Amino acid sequence: MFNKILIANRGEIACRVIKTARKMGIATVAIYSDADKQALHVKMADEAVHIGPPPANQSYIVIDKVMEAIRATGAQAVHPGYGFLSENAKFAEALEAEGVAFVGPPVGAIESMGDKITSKKIAQEANVSTVPGYMGLIENAEEAVKISNEVGYPVMIKASAGGGGKGMRIAWNDDEAREGFQSSKNEAASSFGDDRIFIEKFVTQPRHIEIQVLCDTHGNGIYLGERECSIQRRNQKVVEEAPSPFLDEATRKAMGEQAVALAQAVGYASAGTVEFIVDGDKNFYFLEMNTRLQVEHPVTELITGVDLVEQMIRVANGEALSITQDDVTLTGWAIENRLYAEDPYRGFLPSIGRLSRYRPPQEVASGPLLVNDKWQGEAPEGEAAVRNDTGVYEGGEISMYYDPMIAKLCTWAPTREAAIEAMRVALDSFEVEGIGHNLPFLSAVMDHPKFVSGDMTTAFIAEEYPEGFEGVTLPEGDLRRIAASCAAMHRVAEIRRTRVSGRMDNHERKIGTDWAVSLQGQRYDVVIAADRDGSTVTFSDGGQYRVASDWTPGDQLAVLDVDGEPLVLKVGKVSGGFRIRNRGADMKVHVRTPRQAELAQLMPEKLPPDTSKMLLCPMPGLIVKVDVELGQEVQEGQALCTVEAMKMENTLRAEKKGVVAKINAGAGDSLAVDDVIIEFE
Repeated sequence: MFNKILIANRGEIACRVIKTARKMGIATVAIYSDADKQALHVKMADEAVHIGPPPANQSYIVIDKVMEAIRATGAQAVHPGYGFLSENAKFAEALEAEGVAFVGPPVGAIESMGDKITSKKIAQEANVSTVPGYMGLIENAEEAVKISNEVGYPVMIKASAGGGGKGMRIAWNDDEAREGFQSSKNEAASSFGDDRIFIEKFVTQPRHIEIQVLCDTHGNGIYLGERECSIQRRNQKVVEEAPSPFLDEATRKAMGEQAVALAQAVGYASAGTVEFIVDGDKNFYFLEMNTRLQVEHPVTELITGVDLVEQMIRVANGEALSITQDDVTLTGWAIENRLYAEDPYRGFLPSIGRLSRYRPPQEVASGPLLVNDKWQGEAPEGEAAVRNDTGVYEGGEISMYYDPMIAKLCTWAPTREAAIEAMRVALDSFEVEGIGHNLPFLSAVMDHPKFVSGDMTTAFIAEEYPEGFEGVTLPEGDLRRIAASCAAMHRVAEIRRTRVSGRMDNHERKIGTDWAVSLQGQRYDVVIAADRDGSTVTFSDGGQYRVASDWTPGDQLAVLDVDGEPLVLKVGKVSGGFRIRNRGADMKVHVRTPRQAELAQLMPEKLPPDTSKMLLCPMPGLIVKVDVELGQEVQEGQALCTVEAMKMENTLRAEKKGVVAKINAGAGDSLAVDDVIIEFE
């Protein structure tokens, strides 16, 4: 076995590989850019080597710099993680020439399967059903328009070397095909150093289901079930689960066997993923093969008990698989939510800054167990697991140079319903401050009827949030539970305030029992009767809730028991009450005396400033180009400028007709959130 492995990556996947290497007794080497000097993967590794400036194309994906780090540390093998150099055949060749093992597939498999055009041709030759499209290279935008018309709109414009949603656009007409072609080429060039583009038919109402395969160099290959990845935005997966709530055993077997056959046809060895589009009749079409470890691999590990990183290392060491297809059993259900540094209230645009608070829920080990390649049973009925794969820590920075993912929060339970409930509690318990993040959106998805029923497609976000995510309005029952809890918490805060002021020894006699609780446009008049074990909160209509908690003022997380059921609230302080976040809702809860509530109704509403004649930068980023000139009349929907952030290009468009009065920024300028780019007459 190897003595030392270098991880040619950063962030959570580098930390993930380090954990398994440490378990196997293998020393690890991290590489880092200027922006990652204090990163978690650097702190976790046994050694760390600096490789250049923050941009990935000057550090992490410069093969010569990575090779220098390998030579300097004497690493015997390299795990590439995902993204960056993970599917770069030239990198694998350089390692082979150096006599260093690549913890991934052979060069030939990377070249044939890593290129989407070539992989589709091979799949067709192997009689694998593929999505209609044009597999040749496309030279310019006009050719893209011509091909799109031949294939038939809508079409998907994709980077041949792409992945992770980079270099992908959906076009519904000629104008979108022209614009999407150029944006895809630009993103592909900057992310992968390869701007080749192809076009395929965009299948409407699809489900995105992928098969995890594992092959060795001795001709053995198995599949470890499937992952459902249909909750996506901008072609980037957000929620994944295993198994899929849609597949039956016959379809799973057919897809799995086809995936393994395809992998073995190209001499594949290591962990890999074959992605399919599946329609409502369970017809499946080969989409692509990812010749690397997938971001969402933890859900497969949770339902199978197989450590995929360990298996990759063993295969790279020349070992044969000790697991056969008959050994693979799917136990329970696992769900992964990707926590991103992005603002769901601003169209999921990236957010950067310092994590002033980062407190993930406590990890709990459970699920099927695999020790020394032997199954050791499974978790007792009713128990759940919580796993959080991350590459950040409290006080760390979220940089504009890399993918905005903060963590992958996973839960496992014996049933899908239990796994969803465990995820709801885990999301409510996750504390993140200092940056925009998508925790509210993830919570909303976990409660959405379509997700709960398993009846979703890749169009879920577009269909269910067509105007963007605007938060959650909780049902009446949830609001009453929160109102009762906040009334009890406010009473505790008032007792603390009275003690601190020292106004009276018998302070509790000074605390009132009648309160008016206002939240999400509702007002509830309540009476509190407290004792040593908690509070009984009685509503004006006679409804009662028993609230118990050890919450104390200043705690930012409240774990309460309301009528025997758990309730987890993220708590912030506002004047006259709390800022409460729960189940995707972010609300101000005011707890007032009846007289204070009467006076509050007389207060005028503070209106936000008028920015209707300004184009504000919606995210921290770099201006790529400005598409308009001073004095130009623009129409609704017209492109105004392009901003690049987190490796993605974002086109900002006019919301209404107007005339450009002032342009405050140009190509190459770095902007912060809400900086004024363009002003209109």
